[in-house]
Amino acid sequence: MASSWSRALTQISPYTFASVGIAISIGVSVLGAAWGIYITGSSLIGAAIKAPRITSKNLISVIFCEAVAIYGVIVAIILQTKLESVPASKIYDPESLRAGYAIFASGIIVGFANLMCGLCVGIIGSSCALSDAQNSTLFVKILVIEIFGSALGLFGVIVGIIMSSQATWPAKTT
Repeated sequence: MASSWSRALTQISPYTFASVGIAISIGVSVLGAAWGIYITGSSLIGAAIKAPRITSKNLISVIFCEAVAIYGVIVAIILQTKLESVPASKIYDPESLRAGYAIFASGIIVGFANLMCGLCVGIIGSSCALSDAQNSTLFVKILVIEIFGSALGLFGVIVGIIMSSQATWPAKTT
């Protein structure tokens, strides 16, 4: 069984791994942002029935959720620039495999960190809207917590950029 997995991992093109990593980075980040916006938005609309004054200032929570998608787009662009063309004879060299795996791992880290960040910011944003509808003095206090939750996405971006720095493709021979 182990030999079949190792063979599968070494026979799949590193470009495939890299492309899947880039797709996961942007796709799962957008999913996290959408999920966070759904959670925050539904609570914001519901709480605005009781206190219409909260609608405009609580849109900051939706903006924080949207930033999560932007993190994924930025990292996908960075990872895309890491792709280089390699001669067919060097596609399965260890250096090519390492580059493909590094981009793949970076995409997974960023995508899932942003998924969790979107959920975190969405839940905190929901709490912020509901709390602000009850007591307006709680808005800034909960907003600070939301900023810390949003930092989780930035940590994922930083780790992803560090991991993608290992993506070096073999030099082209002339």
